[in-house]
Amino acid sequence: MTTQQQFSFATRPLVPFAHDYTHGETEPWHSHTCAQLLHTLSGVVRVETVQGFWIVPPGRGVWLPAGTQHRLLITGNVAARTLFIDPFGRADLPSVCQVVQISTLLRELIIASLQLPERYAAGSRAERIYELILDEIRGISVLPFNLPQPEAPALLALCRQIQAEPGTRWTTALAASQLNISERTLLRHFRQQTGLAFSEWLRRARLMEALNRLAQGQSVLRVALDLGYESHSAFSAMFRRTLGVAPSDYFQPESLSGNAFNSA
Repeated sequence: MTTQQQFSFATRPLVPFAHDYTHGETEPWHSHTCAQLLHTLSGVVRVETVQGFWIVPPGRGVWLPAGTQHRLLITGNVAARTLFIDPFGRADLPSVCQVVQISTLLRELIIASLQLPERYAAGSRAERIYELILDEIRGISVLPFNLPQPEAPALLALCRQIQAEPGTRWTTALAASQLNISERTLLRHFRQQTGLAFSEWLRRARLMEALNRLAQGQSVLRVALDLGYESHSAFSAMFRRTLGVAPSDYFQPESLSGNAFNSA
């Protein structure tokens, strides 16, 4: 879509861009000299960086600071509405990659910006919309849809095995035995390398895989069992506790503008 494009901010602080992807499309590794807010109206986008990867469900967005090397993997038909932003447009724009909640106001501002002129008069409607978008980004809510990857080769290999086998009952004892270390050592190294407890990392890995599968139309029961949950209800309880809505309702249009989220 934009891997080779350059954006000018000589006349405006951000450049809006609309693009629709089909299931299975990818964008190769690339970066931009500007910041990027990728917002999806439908489908799921997996954004990979060298630090880890982020899952962007429909109605949410991902913030990528200027210079971030990344690639995209598309699940479902994705309607993407992207803002390429002057990294100096505001002094306190986010400095790290993060999946973010897109409020109803910001969503409508992004859509409106697609129709705005590149040049505009001071005090005009166009100027106010551009400036309000930047204001909204500064106060955006962060969602924990990232899965940090460890740097230690052995621990990275374990994480990749877990992601390849999400239905396995990954206890700390099993994970530690894979590395021939004690459970205490595993837990200590895991938190040092990823910033997350092993149990939280595992929950996120399964949740993110669930979002990909649900976006492909798989049934909630099939996803629950494939990911190692004992029942539909156990999986649904975890999903609702984390995201504030049942998995069967998550991809419905009325859930996309909500801000319900519980990090517990």
